[in-house]
Amino acid sequence: MLDSNVNYIVSGLERSGTSVMMQMLHNGGLPMAYDDSRPPDEHNPRGYFELAGGRIISRLMDGTFDMAPHKGQIIKITAYGLKFLPQGDYKIVYMQRDVDEVLDSMQKMGGRIDKAKERILLTKLNKLSLEVMESRGDMEYVTVNYRDVIDRPKKEMEKVGRFLGAELDKEAAIGAVDSELYRNRSPQ
Repeated sequence: MLDSNVNYIVSGLERSGTSVMMQMLHNGGLPMAYDDSRPPDEHNPRGYFELAGGRIISRLMDGTFDMAPHKGQIIKITAYGLKFLPQGDYKIVYMQRDVDEVLDSMQKMGGRIDKAKERILLTKLNKLSLEVMESRGDMEYVTVNYRDVIDRPKKEMEKVGRFLGAELDKEAAIGAVDSELYRNRSPQ
């Protein structure tokens, strides 16, 4: 299925489609590392697929999160956490989404935000995350656009499956896509 010597990660900015990618890979039959610490809600009615309630980053920062038990499984670690990953062997599916869509989603989820300030911060974080993955010799990655996942899920699952080197049930995977949940689509 997946290589038991590799840590597989789904990453991206918060609200960039990491949960839907996790749902797709789960439906496609790939081994996952997640728990029920963050249950589904109105913002992610099909679940977040997080481990430790999303507190992995703080544990990576202080060196208390062990990646070894999760080799051969897919785990979600948002963009900020990538720079804290210890040396290893990583394959990362990195979700990208229009920053204004991310901001709209964040605002609906958490209340009013300073969009101008947050746009700058998120753009920098996205750039930094891509630079981290590009510069580290222990990381391979593929970028996947959220809009493409919604509009062309089969094509995107084929790309992700090839990158992961995994056989997955593509029809079951694309069954996780619900275009009705793409509630913050900006005009192209």
